[in-house]
Amino acid sequence: MNRILALLLLIPLLVLWANPVPSVNPVLAQPSSGKVVAAPSLTGQALVERALANELNAAQDANHDANQDTNQDASHPMRYQLRKTSPRVTTTKEILETRDGEVARLIAINDKPLGAADEVNEEARLHALLADPGKQRRRKQAEDDDEGRVFKVLRALPSAFLYQYAGPSEGPTGKLEKFTFRPNPDFNPPDLETEVLPAMTGELWIDPVRLRVARLEGHLQQDVDFGWGILGRLNKGGWIVIEQADVAGGQWRTVRFQMQMSGRVVFKNRVFDTTEVQTNYAPLPPGMSYQKAIETLLSGK
Repeated sequence: MNRILALLLLIPLLVLWANPVPSVNPVLAQPSSGKVVAAPSLTGQALVERALANELNAAQDANHDANQDTNQDASHPMRYQLRKTSPRVTTTKEILETRDGEVARLIAINDKPLGAADEVNEEARLHALLADPGKQRRRKQAEDDDEGRVFKVLRALPSAFLYQYAGPSEGPTGKLEKFTFRPNPDFNPPDLETEVLPAMTGELWIDPVRLRVARLEGHLQQDVDFGWGILGRLNKGGWIVIEQADVAGGQWRTVRFQMQMSGRVVFKNRVFDTTEVQTNYAPLPPGMSYQKAIETLLSGK
């Protein structure tokens, strides 16, 4: 995905769920049906605040742990498979999380194992990465830079949205509480990263037992120009869905991401239609280096 559009769109949307701010000011209002819906035993405002605070704490802990140069950190790295589908192609990768950033190996194209030539090319790519630690450091630095932009958006979220309780719902693991969110009319975006927020509405579903956000849907209600339209535009009508779940011993991770969006980056029109499904999560030893991850991927273990 184009890096500029990812920063302009995906970061604001993703952090609303994965990296939220605990000091939100949800507003409980009357649903559009006109019928007042009773909030759960933990009041709607408290439930949203608690769940979003947990998401923030989890994200901050993961970010801190990922930047520790030690084998004694308290992180919970995972390996998993990522199946990414677009109208053009479907790819499946095996991904390992390390203290040096993620490392991936392509294992299937259009749900078929790689052919002999593709296997040779993929192994050669991993060997080249193993021999070039600087390349992995640059990748990790790019991830850290994106994190900085994420936390810039986080600082805006307390005043960016208003929340409304919408009633109970059923999820894969039991009862969820649904909330809608809408832009706060008093919010004035302070920077480029937050300019998309006033154009967004959506829904989020909270697990009231685990106090985590299980699902988020975001909808772009109007066109959004960036840099007076010079840098780009996102077109009205785009949407995004993110789902997360407890994948192992209280470790919540993304399990599904879906986006349909169109826009323009500088002078080039782009259409994004993608679905990502993450499965087969399994824990890894804390502090694993990227070199060890590559060795693991090459060994086929």
